[in-house]
Amino acid sequence: MVSYHSIAYTKVIESVKSKDPMTLVIKIGTSSICDEKTHYPLLSNLSRIVETILHLKTLGHRVVLVTSGAVGVGLLKLGLVEKPKSCAAIQAIAAVGQGRLMSMYDDLFGRFNQPIAQILLTRNDLADRSQYLNAVNCLTELLDMDIVPIVNENDTISDGAVRFGDNDTLSAITAGMVRADYLFLMTDVDCLYTDNPRTNPDARAVLVCDNIEKLRQEVCVTSMGSSLGTGGMMTKLVAAELATAAGVTTVIAHGATPENIIPIITQQDSMNSTTATPLHTRFLPNAEPLVDRKWWILHGLHTAGTIEIEDEDVLLHSNASSDDDDEDGSRTPVDESVNSFSEVSSVPAIAVKSIRGNFIEHQAVNIVVRRRCSQKDEATTVAIAKGIVNFSSAEINRILQANKNNKMGAFGYDTQNTYLMSQDNIAVYA
Repeated sequence: MVSYHSIAYTKVIESVKSKDPMTLVIKIGTSSICDEKTHYPLLSNLSRIVETILHLKTLGHRVVLVTSGAVGVGLLKLGLVEKPKSCAAIQAIAAVGQGRLMSMYDDLFGRFNQPIAQILLTRNDLADRSQYLNAVNCLTELLDMDIVPIVNENDTISDGAVRFGDNDTLSAITAGMVRADYLFLMTDVDCLYTDNPRTNPDARAVLVCDNIEKLRQEVCVTSMGSSLGTGGMMTKLVAAELATAAGVTTVIAHGATPENIIPIITQQDSMNSTTATPLHTRFLPNAEPLVDRKWWILHGLHTAGTIEIEDEDVLLHSNASSDDDDEDGSRTPVDESVNSFSEVSSVPAIAVKSIRGNFIEHQAVNIVVRRRCSQKDEATTVAIAKGIVNFSSAEINRILQANKNNKMGAFGYDTQNTYLMSQDNIAVYA
């Protein structure tokens, strides 16, 4: 369901205080921290963010702050007008700005005797399972110690090919790591709209969404982020998709009014109430969220390549039973848009058609299959799963060549028991 509402007809909400403590991840972008032209910090806005976090903590909630702004603060410190195009120059500016940014946070939180901690992550940090678990344990311990973790991507060492790309994605991964109840993506508009409200007066607000794929087809989210940031509304949809897959309710709200977070989480829908809730977009969490390891494989690991298999039935076992057979023995078609698979199998070498990309063993790759479109007489490639490979791309090519020439045994491979991926290392896309 995608629910549309105009501002004039926003549904009223009944205010009720949250009974149980929750874990919240709040992401604020560069546009909420620095002026886009002068790069001066927006201290009034930062103060409101800090006060909101402190208020949330007095209500018993645990809060993680994911922040951008290192480059913007660095530009001001170095007296630069525009963000350079060179990757090395941006990394250097981020190195200067990160220390200044944390100094501002420490000063603001310190006035209330609230300790904070800096967490700098890269995607490579999370690619190793033990390092991923170390990061999870560190964040959990900081929250248990009543400390506010402040997370940012380590731009000074991030490789452009395997970086998160924007802090929307980082915040979603962080929300999954701490098993958050809410992820708040604070931006420069009140909510998600069907089109850019600055240029299209007929744009409508999207209030509730439980089908992000359908939403993508119905709204225009091609606008870019600010000149200092790296995101935009498209990246927020990606972040919402990642977070909701982990069972996290995701909210897009205005960064200039962070205090609205409190009524959003302490109010529930009521058709009879006369109290209006702040305008925002709410993405409902998946009813069956992915377990930790499967979610880590899908969203924590960099995708290094692709493996194409001949038949997806080799990998996926359908929930459909023999009861689905018609009287004439034919099987009733299954809606492929619904994830009707209960189990996955290891991927045998003999089922693989081809591979793309250069990767080493223990890296993650997509598993794709060709499906014929029902409306068009042409096949499209569809990613159905992602997994960790047991062999490098070079070794897999040797295996495929040996299988093609019927020489698996001669090359030392067991024809029936050579698996490119193990069952426990495969996660299926929803």
